[in-house]
Amino acid sequence: MFKLKDYQEQSLTALDNYFRQLRINGLNPAWQQCAPLQEKQGQTWQVPYNSEALGDIPAVCVRIPTGGGKTFLAAHAVAHTGKTLLDTDAPVALWLVPSDAIRSQTLAALSAPRHPCRTALAEYFGERIRVCALDDLTTVGPQDVGQSAIIVVATIQSFNVKEKTQRNVYSFDENFARHFQGLTPQQEERLDKVTEADLAAQPYLTASDLGRVKSSLANWLTLHKPIVIVDEAHNNRTDQAFRTLKNLQPACVIELTATPADNSNVLYHVGASALQREDMIKLPIVLMEHPTGWKDAVRDAILTRDRLETLAAKETEFIRPVLLFQAEPKNGEVTVEKLLEHLVSPDGEKLERKQIAVATGDQKELDGIVLADPLCPIRYVITVEALKEGWDCPFAYVLCGLQDMKSSKDVEQILGRVLRMPYAKARQQIELSKAYAHMVSSVTARVADQLADRLVNNMGFEAYEAALAIAPAQTALPLPQGGEQPRPKPAEAVISLPAAPTQAVPEDLKQSIEIRPTTGGATAIVRGELSEKVEEFLLTACNAKHQQTIKDSIERERTRQAALLAPSARGVRFAPLPQLCLDWDGELQPVEKRILSELGKFDLFSEPIALAGFTIRERGTAFEIDLDGGKVVYELANAEQLHLNEIATHATENDLVRWLDRECRQKDVGQAVLLKWLLAVVRHLQADRGFSLTALVRAKYPLAEAIRREIDRRRDNAVASGFQKSLPGFLAAPQLEDSFSYAFNFHPTHYPARPPYYSGRYRFKKHYYPVIHDLREKRADGTPAEEFVCARALDMHPAVKHWVRNVEKEDRFSFWLPTSTDYFYPDFVCELTDGRVLVVEYKGEPYKTNDDSREKSQVGHQWENSSNGKCLFLFAVQQDEQGRNVEQQIEHALLDCNLATKERTV
Repeated sequence: MFKLKDYQEQSLTALDNYFRQLRINGLNPAWQQCAPLQEKQGQTWQVPYNSEALGDIPAVCVRIPTGGGKTFLAAHAVAHTGKTLLDTDAPVALWLVPSDAIRSQTLAALSAPRHPCRTALAEYFGERIRVCALDDLTTVGPQDVGQSAIIVVATIQSFNVKEKTQRNVYSFDENFARHFQGLTPQQEERLDKVTEADLAAQPYLTASDLGRVKSSLANWLTLHKPIVIVDEAHNNRTDQAFRTLKNLQPACVIELTATPADNSNVLYHVGASALQREDMIKLPIVLMEHPTGWKDAVRDAILTRDRLETLAAKETEFIRPVLLFQAEPKNGEVTVEKLLEHLVSPDGEKLERKQIAVATGDQKELDGIVLADPLCPIRYVITVEALKEGWDCPFAYVLCGLQDMKSSKDVEQILGRVLRMPYAKARQQIELSKAYAHMVSSVTARVADQLADRLVNNMGFEAYEAALAIAPAQTALPLPQGGEQPRPKPAEAVISLPAAPTQAVPEDLKQSIEIRPTTGGATAIVRGELSEKVEEFLLTACNAKHQQTIKDSIERERTRQAALLAPSARGVRFAPLPQLCLDWDGELQPVEKRILSELGKFDLFSEPIALAGFTIRERGTAFEIDLDGGKVVYELANAEQLHLNEIATHATENDLVRWLDRECRQKDVGQAVLLKWLLAVVRHLQADRGFSLTALVRAKYPLAEAIRREIDRRRDNAVASGFQKSLPGFLAAPQLEDSFSYAFNFHPTHYPARPPYYSGRYRFKKHYYPVIHDLREKRADGTPAEEFVCARALDMHPAVKHWVRNVEKEDRFSFWLPTSTDYFYPDFVCELTDGRVLVVEYKGEPYKTNDDSREKSQVGHQWENSSNGKCLFLFAVQQDEQGRNVEQQIEHALLDCNLATKERTV
């Protein structure tokens, strides 16, 4: 089964948490509880919820870059939202897309039995799934509602009208009449009625139909309060689109897009770096600019593709790299015809015609072609504008852009075609983890900047991610055999100036700065480091109104330089860090929660059967459920939709237990044990707490949530017990100099920085990665931030080779140590020049003596003491008991360990 990536799991968790809080606290309080904080220049704030467009209808957005699997994520979101918000495992969903091409693609993805999106639905609903186009919805009967998940895929244009009589979806249709029998007055009140305009538009209606509930497709959707999924939501932000959505009265609206509008309620943001960590996209984009002419660009692009095909032969899975040419329109120099002639000509590139496909409005040579087929001969695709919507070929590796970047509106769409990683898996050949772009450029054009702008504005990248994503072609060269690549000089920086400087370049900077006049101002070529002195000249030599633009450009170039100079980018490996282990039945095992829970004798029956905090109170037209202090209100309208009033005569105690088993299944609890315990819980709630079976079935989703929390609580207690029992036996993996079987390694390209430090005044020299995670230079009052002071001290210390700002709660990509409740992630990890590693946990004054800090200090020193002098741990504070500041504490720790090492050697 195609598994969810971490960022997709986190997106779904964000949606689940929001909808739970929505039911407990309401629209705005839920947003305040769940919405992310924004940050800029050390200041943080939360964007308020925007209800202007849709009023009380909850509408949130997940921002996910191009290539992130939005359709797959949305398929999971339908089931999650049905359970969390609507208490149903048979939801109705309206899936809106921007075009007919995407509609056809989405219908196929959700319908094809082996497609990942279909299997995602089947994971929750089994065979109880109906995927329909609008025309197919008449085949859905009343018996299907509440029994099967019904997903209607349509374009928003199908609903977008000012006058409803102009669209069939709003027209009276006798095929839907059976769905509108026996409606309650409350249901009828929400639905459109037949009007005089309907009589005029549909002659078979008579005056007797006036005021009658209209049997229409739109009314059918309104009746069932659908979950609305809006794909590529940035295309549907018009007032008319909002009125359309509001008229359908959905349960919620979930937008998915790479580039949300300013007024979107972005609940969760996925960065491009998250996609790279999960091997969803190829990065960096290796860029080669060709100012000498288009034929040079074509030649080098073909050579790049040929080299990649040679490397692809070494992969275990079949890959045939494809090169995309973006030719110029008919009035341009390099048209499709001219390029094709050059490619096949004996005086040109001498390619075989069968290896080339032309994909334009007139020529559709890709139609019906499966490029992933090993027998397919196509290695080159020529297009002019964006390829057909939905076209997806992860084998596309190289883009050759022959158009002027300034005039091309489609480059980001074609660039997106070469970003997807084949099979969404890491490649063995490092060159096959990158994308390649050969671009024709003029002397004044700055293609890297223009590509970066497209990545940010159209593909969902952050500015720093875009700067890191584009690398000069020479960085693709392999490292020399048998050693590290020497530290290169800073890459030449090219900074566009809105106007020519008003001052001459100072004598001491003339070797570093060259000013070239352009038609729109000037270009500054900076050779070497972008020092503070260089920045000061560029800012003061230009008009004050342009200074922020220039400053942003300088920071972008600094980020690009850092991407080339960082040890991780140069292929330098960080020293392995041994994990804490236990001798478990004669074998070493890393100290993980599973091991600790077993040591603590995790057993569901170790405590009396109970489910504290779970209560239900019936209140007329609704009932309330208290869950650990959170009140959740459920409308009985949902119960009517799901025929819950009939459950008393159909559902049995065993039905409920089997359903709870599916919802609450645990990796570390056998199914037989879980079933036995769940049956005991259900009987306890009936016999001892007085709940009826019907009430428990109607409240089965919050009941499942309460049971999962209770299992987690019991496991946490066992972990805490196992931790205390086993702490004296923790040891770092032995034989550090020979074996790191149980060690953590920082991955050179997988560093989940969020948000990164990259614009402070101090320029860090030794951080292992190009960016630094969540490091603020100053506090809100303008004083230096304490963790920043610690990071700067490490960066300046001569014994530190390089260091990493460790990312919290990322157990796959960060170094962690166990505690009695969870894992903890020390703030800084350093490799020293003598090969040892130093781990620093920094605590501010209010936290340095609490129980959590004492436990972390105890675990860290246990890790150090068991490492035979190879690992050092420092619990740093602003000022210790001896009055030493952070710099002095670091110096003292290294000095003490050096002395201890010498004593052991003697």
